[in-house]
Amino acid sequence: MPADSIRSVTLSTVTLPLGRAVSDAKVFTGRQKPMTEVVLLFAEIVTEQDQYGLGFTYSKRAGGPGQYAHAAEVAENLIGEDPNDIARLVTELEWAGASVGRSGLATQALAAFDVALYDLKAKRAGLPLAKLLGAHRDSVRAYNTSGGFLNASLEEVKERAGRSLEEGIGGIKIKVGLPDGAEDLRRVQGVREHVGDGVPLMVDANQQWDRATALRMGRRLEEFGLVWIEEPLDAYDVEGHARLTRALDTPVATGEMLASVAEHERLIEGAACDVIQPDAPRVGGITRFLRLMALADQRGLDLAPHFAMEIHLHLAACYPRETWVEHFDWLDPLFNERLETKDGRMLVPDRPGLGVTLSDRARAWTTASVSFGVR
Repeated sequence: MPADSIRSVTLSTVTLPLGRAVSDAKVFTGRQKPMTEVVLLFAEIVTEQDQYGLGFTYSKRAGGPGQYAHAAEVAENLIGEDPNDIARLVTELEWAGASVGRSGLATQALAAFDVALYDLKAKRAGLPLAKLLGAHRDSVRAYNTSGGFLNASLEEVKERAGRSLEEGIGGIKIKVGLPDGAEDLRRVQGVREHVGDGVPLMVDANQQWDRATALRMGRRLEEFGLVWIEEPLDAYDVEGHARLTRALDTPVATGEMLASVAEHERLIEGAACDVIQPDAPRVGGITRFLRLMALADQRGLDLAPHFAMEIHLHLAACYPRETWVEHFDWLDPLFNERLETKDGRMLVPDRPGLGVTLSDRARAWTTASVSFGVR
């Protein structure tokens, strides 16, 4: 028998309303509707020794109910298991639901368990997750995305950019990919002039350019000294990304939409980006993310994880070379704690585990919950 074992698992799905509907290029090309909410799946794991771990995954626009349903089907497999054996347990959960595959929605659902097990393990050790994994630094360069969406006017984007810099965030990312490329260029030029040449600036086309447009726009954007051009092409166009990476001086970033290690391996092996942007909840959790970090480091890629800064701050701090973490304030109402930014960087909290606890508002926004092993 293990020294400790999992006594209960509780799953909760939470619908987080956004204060304002947001639109990126996919809305302006007619492929999606404006985003009004984020649906999260939380996993809370408690052991016989009353150790507690919290993990989460998320979905945007669709998939939340499916994640919850899949997680609920396999959660009972964790009861009685040793919580330290994270890799083994995640593999068992994958095989428990293998008939629906090991990528996409199924993988994303399992990420909540994986993250909760790591949170628990770090808390048991009395360490922040980054310290448990082996950090290279105590802070990570941070850039803001939530102020740069296309539904906002240029003046509003500039105002939000200035405010972010005043709050200690180091870089600014804005959305591009409009049907009118001239308007994209006007907005980028306006923000660059507003923040100055010394501020790191990124753009994100959200997969809405074809190869010819991406090359043409990429060349026009060279003059703005961008840190990277993000998702210029369809996420699965490895060959197109590789060609663009070779053709442009500006680094190319992509990877956030890929939902497995295997998909990222094709991207890495194809030399299809300069900056890789995996998302731990989307690839199945921290276990899988660590494998990706090793592959990316071996190829000398830069790393900038997507969204979910509450998880990714810890992981980015463990990458051998300097990284970026994406600052979104959307999830702030869900947690009692806040991540601190200073001098352009986000500070790794000294609290054990992820360093966050669920707020009363998160509990109030819960639309469904189920527990296993409670007695």
